[in-house]
Order: sequence, then structure tokens, then C-alpha cells
Amino acid sequence: MTAVLGIETSCDETAAAVVGEGAAGQGVAVESSVVSSQIDLHAAYGGVVPELASRAHLELLPLVVAQALEQAGRRAWPPAPVDAVAATAGPGLIGALLVGVSEAKAMAVAWNRPFVGVNHLEGHCFAALLDHGDLRWPLTVLLVSGGHTMLVSMAGPGRYRLLGQTVDDAAGEAFDKVARFLGLGYPGGPAVERAAAGGDPAAFAFPRAMLGEGLDLSFSGVKTAVVNAVRRHPGASNEDVAASFQQAVVDVLTAKVLRAAAESGGQGICLAGGVAANGALRAAVSVAAGAAGLPVYLPSRAMCTDNAAMVAAAGRWQLEHIGPSPLDLPADPNLRLPLLA
Repeated sequence: MTAVLGIETSCDETAAAVVGEGAAGQGVAVESSVVSSQIDLHAAYGGVVPELASRAHLELLPLVVAQALEQAGRRAWPPAPVDAVAATAGPGLIGALLVGVSEAKAMAVAWNRPFVGVNHLEGHCFAALLDHGDLRWPLTVLLVSGGHTMLVSMAGPGRYRLLGQTVDDAAGEAFDKVARFLGLGYPGGPAVERAAAGGDPAAFAFPRAMLGEGLDLSFSGVKTAVVNAVRRHPGASNEDVAASFQQAVVDVLTAKVLRAAAESGGQGICLAGGVAANGALRAAVSVAAGAAGLPVYLPSRAMCTDNAAMVAAAGRWQLEHIGPSPLDLPADPNLRLPLLA
């Protein structure tokens, strides 16, 4: 199996990509990756509006798919331009997921090619594989996004063991809520990072919840602490608040992923998910892992945020090792990462 078209519509990014076989049959190669962002559409609301996201996917997806195929030099058919079609089947917004899954199934039927439903979280775990060919297993993966914060031991593709997870807010959700409270704009993660660049990370002593307690995480408290601090100090600069908040989150995430690697025998550390694009987090984990003698595998920032290349890569592996998905596979907004028993 050489070329897979991937489709990603789980939230507010309409994406398509083609992933093929790497040089000399080794690994995978990204032939194209097209992402159409809906940031401007949702900015006025301070967050994603599910109905608007679904309608935008319907409008944008055909063009995005056409661009991905054209960039990969796979425009003409028949014959079919790819060997399989993969799409994110969950988790995510149900209306948005249905757009991508339905489009992928339709193309698979029209081209007489297999369809593969991909777990969005598993796709994020494959992102580093697109940028790094020689990985040391098992990896300790910090998967951190707007909807999920998880520590996963990855013994190899398709082999996952949950080590810890947030007990309340995801880290990305906390970034979004703090950005909204401070009026920094949308999306919250990049907005907080930009503001933090001009602030003092020691200006406020925000809590590091559960820092010394196991591998689970909590970010609801630091979000509340930001609100209370601003109300007590109305003259505080947004930059100082943002920098102090970001530092608190980064400290917790860094400490937890290093502890997870030590306790699970991880031979390397991998970041995944949208928050993995945060420069402060990337730097802190790199320094801490280096001190511990562990390699760090950082996906490019483009592969951290939602994209279809990671979906195609995960779909390609799934097709070759598990097989295609049935055409009646439903979209599942609550789909969980498949874990080892």
C-alpha cells in the first residue's frame, strides 16, 4: 500500500493530505498537506461554534481535497489517484466528523478503494513519526491539546498504555479560558504565548496542582487562580499574568512527562497535540529530557496542530496491520484511544 488520502474534520480545521511510501520503502513520506483554518470564522465568538464548523467543512472540504491531490501530483482518475482513503472518525464534534467521514466513504466507494476510520488521538501519536524516522521505543508521549491531556506509553505504532490524564480541564482548554478572560483573542494558546513573551513568568506564584502526586494532572485550579489574581490586582499587566500562567502549566507538564518516562521505562519523549506547538513547553521538555539523557522527538509545529497527514499516516499503518474499516463505521465524538489490555 503506497498512497493514502487523509481527511481531518474533527473540529475547526478542514484538512486533507496524501502520505506515501518513504525512500527505499522506509517509513512514510508526506506528498502533500493542506489545511484550511476556520480561525476567522470563530474568532468573534471566542471559541468554536459547532454548527458553523460543520457548515464550513461542507463548503471547504472538496476544494481542500482537490488541492491535496493536485499538490501530490495525483489529479487524474480513473484510475483511482490513491490506494486508500482515511478520515478521522472521532473523537471530535459530531457534525464536523460526519462531514469528513461521509466524504471519505463516498470517495472510497467511487474509486473502489478501502476506507479507514482513524482515531484522532492516535493520529497525533503518529505525528512525530512523520518528522523522525529512527525512534527509540517505548516512547513516553505527552498528548496535550484543547480537549485532551494524556501521558501515554507507546511501545510502537498501535500499542498504547495510558499512564495518566487530566482529572478536569485539559491544558489547552485552560489556555483558551485564560485567553478569553484576559481578552487576548482566539485561539487562546497562541494568544497566551504571544502575550507571555513580553511578561515576567515569576510575577505571580500560580499553583502547580498535583505536581508531586502521581501521573494524573489538573488545570482547573490554575485557571481559577488567574481569575482571582486579576480581580485582586486589576492593574496587573496581561503579559505578566500570561507569562506566569504559562510557566505554571509548562512546569507541571514537564515534570509529569519526565516522571512518566522514568516510571514506565520510556526510552524517549514525544510531544503531540496542539499545545505541543508552544515554544516554552518545547524548550522546557527538551532541556529536562536532555539532562535525563533522553532523546526528544518534537513534531514540527504544523504537525502538532490538527492536520490530515497524521491521519493518513495512522490510516496507512492501520490498513496494513489491521485492515480496512467497514463502510457502516459511525463517527464517534467520544472515541477513546485504543489501549493495550
